[in-house]
Amino acid sequence: MCGIVGYIGPQDATPIILNGLKRLEYRGYDSAGIAVLENNHIEVRRDAGKLHRLQTIVEEQPLHGPLGIGHTRWATHGEPNARNAHPHMGSTGDVVLVHNGIVENYLVLRDELEAEGVVFNSDTDTEVIVHLVERYMSQDESIEDAARKALRHIEGHHGIVLFSASHNDRIVAARIGNAGGVVIGFGEDEMFVASDLPAILEHTRDVVFLESGQMAVVTRSELKLTDLEGSLIDYQTETVSWDPVAAEKGEYRHFMQKEIYEQVRSLTDTIAGRVDFENGEIHLDTLNLDKSLANRIEKIYAIACGTAGYAAMVGKVLIERIARMPVEFDIASEFRYRDPLVNENSVVLAISQSGETADTLAAMAEGKARGATLWAIINMIGSQAMRIADGYISMQTGPEIGVASTKAYTAPLIDLYMLAVLLADLRGTINPDERMALVSELRHVPGWAAACLERDAEVEKVAHAIKDMTHCLYLGRGIHTATAYEGALKLKEISYIHAEGYPAGEMKHGPIALVDKDMPVIAIATRDPWYEKMISQIEQTKARGGKVIAVATEGDKLIPALADHVLWVPEMPWMLSPAITVIPLQILAYHIATLRGLDVDQPRNLAKSVTVE
Repeated sequence: MCGIVGYIGPQDATPIILNGLKRLEYRGYDSAGIAVLENNHIEVRRDAGKLHRLQTIVEEQPLHGPLGIGHTRWATHGEPNARNAHPHMGSTGDVVLVHNGIVENYLVLRDELEAEGVVFNSDTDTEVIVHLVERYMSQDESIEDAARKALRHIEGHHGIVLFSASHNDRIVAARIGNAGGVVIGFGEDEMFVASDLPAILEHTRDVVFLESGQMAVVTRSELKLTDLEGSLIDYQTETVSWDPVAAEKGEYRHFMQKEIYEQVRSLTDTIAGRVDFENGEIHLDTLNLDKSLANRIEKIYAIACGTAGYAAMVGKVLIERIARMPVEFDIASEFRYRDPLVNENSVVLAISQSGETADTLAAMAEGKARGATLWAIINMIGSQAMRIADGYISMQTGPEIGVASTKAYTAPLIDLYMLAVLLADLRGTINPDERMALVSELRHVPGWAAACLERDAEVEKVAHAIKDMTHCLYLGRGIHTATAYEGALKLKEISYIHAEGYPAGEMKHGPIALVDKDMPVIAIATRDPWYEKMISQIEQTKARGGKVIAVATEGDKLIPALADHVLWVPEMPWMLSPAITVIPLQILAYHIATLRGLDVDQPRNLAKSVTVE
């Protein structure tokens, strides 16, 4: 994994592929490479490190041609070096391939191929695929038939793109399982292949997304779509509306900074068209939820990973409190291993920014196999999670480029609030007056976000004061336990400072032993049902010499006397507050990381779209 771009057409493939890879840098990677057909010969350039190193190599050793593929790799097998970078070529030099996913049985296949005399030139699992393709091409198979036979040998989840010098009028792409997307783009006498839409949006808006078990044979003028047995599949193109300019930094120093500031718009957009303020109603038409289904549901299983998991934790509180429906939260990577009690009266609700997270997709598949209704909250239209779900809610945030998620955390919190209100309405657990009151508060959400952003300079001053810390504790109670977890994760992801989130009530059961003058404690202590408990927690911290940074409600007179620093947020209803109180924590993490001179958009070892388990 992570990013794939391919091109076939009348133009020079090299700049198109390199530019496409540039637009996929947000996915995270540790090496990059490109292969182009030049004078009926495959030329490969690749190196470890960031894309600019590959671009320098290409400038020094140019390659030009009408057909090519490129890849940014996040290492799973073999060190991140030039030897292991994609693309990988076969022994004959006739086939070249890029790959997202893990070949789970690669050791067995490698032993088998080495016994046949194949010499391997990398430590990757990917290389077995290209050698398998060459094996079958040597038996007079076409490139697509050889690829089908090869793919039937490999286990796991995969996105694969390849071409052959001897079949130089086509690109072959395939998707097996949930190892990231494969999208085909249609141009004028040219075609594009990518793992994600931003790579090709400047060239085309007409696309086809491959489903699991499908293979695409792409020429300059057409797409032939089949299953892995070779049977033709009918398809329809989709027209996407995202503007590639939206993926540019504009006036901001980093994508993460831009996306923090975009939350006023993204929160507005996720509400727009779904809320009837006049009648106090919520409309989530793409969820396919009606009164019959709402009353049949016995339990919701909210599943997600990382930041999305903390959103799911908030959703549990909201749905149980407003709709009076039981919700279990599961880390998606653990869900299917605990034999969950899911049945046809259950809903599996998956939250995923990319809609391509392998663990989340696997958990959705487990829920589907047990008869559950599948719902998804996603940002990427056309993603696998959206396509396999029975209903979905789009976050409507636009592209999120920074690896550390910001706007794709706050938007689903509002989506979950709206879902809770809709479920409550359909199930009759709230009356019209209660529903009107809950809905009316949504109109203030973008303004509350804007008020937090206006205090950026104040937060930056706090960042200067604590930027040299080596450890940090985040505390929250109730609905803000998740906020503590998410705040700590943001700091860990981009500043590499060890940080832990805790339910504040657990502090005295162990973590309080860590508190001293060198251990800052960030306490979410807004005016909510847990306010007095958090005041007590702050006092316990101060009594042990700890430094306290409090997130507090504007106008609070007590907090400034107790805390060393205060991050202010507007007064708001507690059930909507998680989407707002996290914003100063995002800003704080951002400023600490930049003050430490770190790359906030591409933190080390992380990927935006985690397409392997």
